Amino acid sequence: MDSAPGSARLAHLRQLRLAKDAMDRDWAEPLDLDAVAAHAGYSRFHFVRAFKAVYGLTPGQYLSRRRIERAEELLRTADLSVTEICTLVGFASLGTFSATFKKQTGLSPSAYRDRHVGRGTALIPGCYALLWSGGFKSLEDRGPQGRAAQDPGPQDRNSGEAP
Repeated sequence: MDSAPGSARLAHLRQLRLAKDAMDRDWAEPLDLDAVAAHAGYSRFHFVRAFKAVYGLTPGQYLSRRRIERAEELLRTADLSVTEICTLVGFASLGTFSATFKKQTGLSPSAYRDRHVGRGTALIPGCYALLWSGGFKSLEDRGPQGRAAQDPGPQDRNSGEAP
């Protein structure tokens, strides 16, 4: 027989898990706290308090930790620059990325790579890593001669008759 408080606690944990799953799925995207809180059915302020109470970290801290974990993997396995990895894992600033990385691992990204490269398989060429992570625009997004296609203005459409 389920007790009401136990059922409420499980429902609360399920709601938080939905939000955490959304963060795990979209870890490289900018964090929209309102949207993530909506996955749990909470306001952003209640969500931050509830998330920290359950997981021991704020949503921002959790997401930073996940991004650094991904960066560690890329530094060990991909032949990409630190700046490229910073961007791929969702950091907008190289300085913030480097400081957060060092705080979490005890090493700068370059020192981490130097310590771990060569202890396993060969590095994946950067072009493959970028292709896998979506770092290249698709061919449909490119215009003539490989340049990104731009939306034509009204004067460029047909004879200007169609909107």
